[in-house]
Amino acid sequence: MKYMLLMQFSETNVDFPRIDTWTPEEIQAHIGFMHDTNTKLVEAGEFVDGQGLAMPEAARIVRAGAEGGLPVVTEGPFPETKEFLAGYWIVDCETPERAVELAAHISAAPGPGGAPLNMPIEVRQVLSAPTEDV
Repeated sequence: MKYMLLMQFSETNVDFPRIDTWTPEEIQAHIGFMHDTNTKLVEAGEFVDGQGLAMPEAARIVRAGAEGGLPVVTEGPFPETKEFLAGYWIVDCETPERAVELAAHISAAPGPGGAPLNMPIEVRQVLSAPTEDV
């Protein structure tokens, strides 16, 4: 079964400062942890994909416009947004418990001073479209 592990941050309820305020050494330790995690997932045959995302200020909300469906783009930052997606993994695991185990490991990524961040990681099963004709 495939699962998406979503690394979410909250502008208002986070216990650590934004990553753009960390020292270069703290950022390197964090990125090194993520790289090592990805390597272990690849070696275990569980890694499908994983990416970090730009900060919310770079986000764009796109809707189809009323006139011919042309894109209508709203640029960030979005002050009403309290949480944002910072990155994700798609993993292929045998059980939901394994996906939760991986999420807990990722949650403990190092932050300022090397302390575990204990950041929230949302675990969602990736659904497949039906394979039979309906």
